[in-house]
Amino acid sequence: MMLNACYCGNDQEYKNCCEPYLSGNQKAPTPEALMRSRYTAFAKRKFAYLAKTIRGPAAKEFDISAARRDAPLTKWLKLEVLRAEETDYQGLVEFNAHFRFQGKVSMMHEVSCFEKIDGEWFYVGRD
Repeated sequence: MMLNACYCGNDQEYKNCCEPYLSGNQKAPTPEALMRSRYTAFAKRKFAYLAKTIRGPAAKEFDISAARRDAPLTKWLKLEVLRAEETDYQGLVEFNAHFRFQGKVSMMHEVSCFEKIDGEWFYVGRD
C-alpha cells in the first residue's frame, strides 16, 4: 500500500483520488466516485463536504451533530465496493464499510442511492 493512499481503497494517492472532490476543485463524475469521496470525508472528518453532497430524504436524516460527536470514537478501516450502477440521472453503489467504533470492529453493508441534479451527483438515501 502506498504511503499517502486514499482512504477509499481505490489504490491511488489521496491527492489524485478524493482530495479534488473534498476540496471543491472538482465534482465527482459518478455515483461511485461520490460514494468513495463521502467515505473519505467520514474518515477525514470533513462534515461540510458530507452536508454539501446530500439531498432529499437522506439530508433530512443526516445528523451532523451526531456525526461530529461520534467521529473521535470511529476509525474507518476499509471500503469494499461490491457494485456500482448508473443511468443518466440515477445511480446506486453497494458497499461494505469496515470500521472500529469504541474499540469494536464492525461492518456496515449498504446500497446507497444517488441522483444527478443540475449536472451534479448527490447522495439521496439507501435502498
